[in-house]
Amino acid sequence: MEMNIALLPGDGIGPEVIAQAVKVVEAIGKKFNHQITFKEAITGAAAIDAVGQPYPEETHQVCLQSDAVLFGAIGDPKFDNDPSAKVRPEQGLLEMRKRLGLFSNVRPTFTFPSLLHKSPLKRERIEGTDLVFLRELTGGIYFGEPRGRNEQGTKAFDTCVYSVEEIERLARMGFEFAQKRRKLLTCVDKANVLATSRLWRETVQRIAPEYPDVKVEYEFVDAVAMRLVQWPKAYDVLITENLFGDILTDEASVISGSMGLMPSASIGIKTKLFEPIHGSYPQAAGKDIANPLAAVLSASMMFEYAFGLMDEAKAISDAVNLSLESGIVTEDLAEGDKAYKTSEVGDWLASQIAKS
Repeated sequence: MEMNIALLPGDGIGPEVIAQAVKVVEAIGKKFNHQITFKEAITGAAAIDAVGQPYPEETHQVCLQSDAVLFGAIGDPKFDNDPSAKVRPEQGLLEMRKRLGLFSNVRPTFTFPSLLHKSPLKRERIEGTDLVFLRELTGGIYFGEPRGRNEQGTKAFDTCVYSVEEIERLARMGFEFAQKRRKLLTCVDKANVLATSRLWRETVQRIAPEYPDVKVEYEFVDAVAMRLVQWPKAYDVLITENLFGDILTDEASVISGSMGLMPSASIGIKTKLFEPIHGSYPQAAGKDIANPLAAVLSASMMFEYAFGLMDEAKAISDAVNLSLESGIVTEDLAEGDKAYKTSEVGDWLASQIAKS
């Protein structure tokens, strides 16, 4: 198969972890006889420094012309510490999502048997956790208008807006995911307070009869936030709006023991994008110490979701599991044992795939 993959390394540790994902993808290409072409483009703070905007038109065109996008991270402290900055790296991320139509963020949460002790939650609560969030990504309060401040600067306002169409396309994807898993779908909202949440619930209730094999539960977001740390195994597929999903998926990520382990996919109208859920972690940038496994597992999701290649996806996840069991890990997981460099972990994974 021929594959054209856009690389958006971004900021901080993004370039380092994406470099390891590329090693693994190239190893898969050789093992399974795929023709893989990469094209790199800038985004985030790196793009602001280079051309003055966080998501340049050239980068957008590279993404449009690709079969899939591997994305690193966005963010730089010099912008975080300047509240008056009019152009920010994160604006590029929102623009990219909007222009590429990336309406659904798929965030799995699962555990690794060799790392259960790393979780802040008790082993018996998390062992066997396997859930996935589908977060609506291009609507809600992050994109709603109007927004701003009053003339005196003493009040600020943001607007949360959703249409039936936006809700329905995400909900249908959630039902389809649930049909392939444990056939349980949870709609997360705040329908007792918010009008947009009531529209979410009404829309899901309307289309639920079309999926009679899926059990649907409706829960308020605060209840889900509580139950995620009490009994995460109670969930299978969860669908929710943008802001709630942003918060809950980060909460869920700690179940596995490290944000450096969880991948994600953003599925849209024009392309599919795959990225680790961690941030740019600027303190570690350039030190060759960042954990690349989330980026590598994002490449595994790419083979599954963008190309439907399950054997290739499994080969990557098997190599990652073996690296964890064998202690081929970066300093965040080493626990006093030998810590491997980011690049060394990438080299080991690629060689393991080649010989497996």
